Amino acid sequence: MTTSASVPTGPEDAIFAGDTVTDRLVDANASYAAAFTDPGMDARPVLRVAVVACMDARLDLHAALGLELGDCHTIRNAGGVVTDDVIRSLTISQRALGTRSVVLIHHTGCGLESLTEDFRHDLEMEVGQRPAWAVEAFRDVEQDVRQSMQRVRTNPFLVHTDDVRGFVFDVKTGLLREIDPA
Repeated sequence: MTTSASVPTGPEDAIFAGDTVTDRLVDANASYAAAFTDPGMDARPVLRVAVVACMDARLDLHAALGLELGDCHTIRNAGGVVTDDVIRSLTISQRALGTRSVVLIHHTGCGLESLTEDFRHDLEMEVGQRPAWAVEAFRDVEQDVRQSMQRVRTNPFLVHTDDVRGFVFDVKTGLLREIDPA
């Protein structure tokens, strides 16, 4: 197994005309910055909400939730799983920046449903070092949302745990389905 991302070498590379994807992003930023005006906001989200979601490229969270710049804190990782680093970010979000609500969003067709913790073993065999982190793979997306809600609700560092809700985003329809925490 190789865990390194492979770079496509097909016709799609022609759109970059020798530049890397990062070069394209930097060029796009230059255009963005040329028209940018300071919105006059600070780091505190207007809606006092933090959204924890999967990093999947199919999830356009702002569009799906009707959010504008400055409305929320967005914390993303593989699976949208509540890990120690998510707890760190949520703790800072709540205690230093005023958020009061937490929305957890997993989605259908998540890549973590097809992985196992063997992924860590395979990495260790390939690079000679075992990752310190867990894959947090799951088979049942609804149960994983429940587990994530429980991790938030019972964490001693989080002071605002009364408005924690979990959802599964359907990548085919764009609809959210709320998950009962019970």
